[in-house]
Amino acid sequence: MAVVQFTIVPLGTGTTSLSAYVAQVHKALDESGVKHSLTPMGTVLEGPLDELLAVIRQMHELPFAAGSQRVMTLINIDDRRDKTGTIEQKLKSVHDKL
Repeated sequence: MAVVQFTIVPLGTGTTSLSAYVAQVHKALDESGVKHSLTPMGTVLEGPLDELLAVIRQMHELPFAAGSQRVMTLINIDDRRDKTGTIEQKLKSVHDKL
């Protein structure tokens, strides 16, 4: 089980607003069935790493389909092998220490 954060940045869109692109990605994520969480600076996914990377690849294509000529996608992967890590577990671990 992996936790992956990604941010997709379409470039050259003619506007500084990206919320329409973010909304498009989240509609597609809702349909994918992958567990996900929107944050102010990106999106966090949880699941098998191969599945998450395939989903991110599909999401990377969405701005191109909407007319963007260049897309930058940033990915952070937490692939823990000693125990199952979840979004909630990671947050609980920090909150327990506060």
